[in-house]
Amino acid sequence: MRWVFLFLLMLNAVYFVWHQQQVPLKGKELPPVQAYRESGGSIRLLSEEGGVARQASSGSHDGACLLFGPFERDEVAANLRQRLLSLDIASQVVEKESDAGADFAVYLSPLASRSAAIRQLRELQARKIDSYLITQGPNTNGLSLGIFPRRESADAIAQRLRQAGYYPVIEEITRAQREFWVEVKAAGRRLLDDSLLAGLKGDFPAMRHQFMACTVSGD
Repeated sequence: MRWVFLFLLMLNAVYFVWHQQQVPLKGKELPPVQAYRESGGSIRLLSEEGGVARQASSGSHDGACLLFGPFERDEVAANLRQRLLSLDIASQVVEKESDAGADFAVYLSPLASRSAAIRQLRELQARKIDSYLITQGPNTNGLSLGIFPRRESADAIAQRLRQAGYYPVIEEITRAQREFWVEVKAAGRRLLDDSLLAGLKGDFPAMRHQFMACTVSGD
């Protein structure tokens, strides 16, 4: 009987080991994001994608208008405005001035009278120095020696005048250039998308955009 008991005990032990080997192991479950990271993938926020349209519709420029331009002619800006209006995007054409460089004016300071200025003008002409009588503005009765796009040219004529005994003045004059922009306010910005902007860029290839304070308070 004892051998039978031992035999049955060993048989149960063998069966237990065999049964454990047949039970499938349960793998560790990973949350979707963790599993994606451990698989070597990268996670990209939707807010990191997109271009101008996503910026325009976001709150990163609250209160600012989106401007398209600049255009040298107002009719080109008007054409873009009509294009936007056909898409129910309200806009307006605004005119701005930009710095287009500087010129350098060389002149002799005004004299006490017109006759004195004319005498000085004749003196310069006798020396073969081109000059012109200034007849209006703050330098009336002065003599203009010309306006030059380069400082070196202005310095050269001024040096010639000094050698002749005169005291010229060099004044820098900033050139202002008119340009036209199409301004889209905050409400219209939300209607822009990348495909629309790509189409506009195709029709107006020189156009660029920037966010600026609105010329008139938006709604």
